[in-house]
Amino acid sequence: MKSFIAKALFNSHSYAEYRKIVTDLLLEGKSTGNEQSESLTNYSKLNEARMNRLEKTITISENVISKLQNLDHHYIWLVISEGWCGDAAQILPILNKMALASDKKIDLRIVFRDENEELMDHYLTNGGRAIPKVIIVCKEAGIVRADWGPRPKGATELMAKHKREVGPIDEKIKTDLQLWYLADKGISVQEELIEIMENIKYNSL
Repeated sequence: MKSFIAKALFNSHSYAEYRKIVTDLLLEGKSTGNEQSESLTNYSKLNEARMNRLEKTITISENVISKLQNLDHHYIWLVISEGWCGDAAQILPILNKMALASDKKIDLRIVFRDENEELMDHYLTNGGRAIPKVIIVCKEAGIVRADWGPRPKGATELMAKHKREVGPIDEKIKTDLQLWYLADKGISVQEELIEIMENIKYNSL
């Protein structure tokens, strides 16, 4: 296993631990990460409410559950995140439910981006530190098999169209993105990740 992966796993948190860290910081009026600002704290508060709702409403399809439980190997999903990240708030509850439904085939671990810069810099998106990022590690072999993120294809296309036609990220695209996630109901994340997992399944170790 590469040293930066091993180091990140040593510093990683369970989903419940991650949620508690974010919540405890909010009680102090803080967000996760190196940068502190009122806007980031407000985003974190919004994400807290969003994740609470998604934990109650998101469902994993029976087809996806069956495929997860029938994986030939055991995997770690190592996720790079921060409490203020809107995409992470939409995606992490889905990943957690998928891991819980996988009959222990998936072990979900989460690290904070700003505390794991070496890891983050190995998984840049178009040269940027976009999150969340899911790094898929085969437990038996200790090898990274794939990665995914920072958002589903449909959401990525929505953002790309906005940048082409409008320009920088503004409040409108943030709202449009949240509406996209709401309409999608977590289906794209499930389908894209299970496709990746199935492709890994047929690769020899």
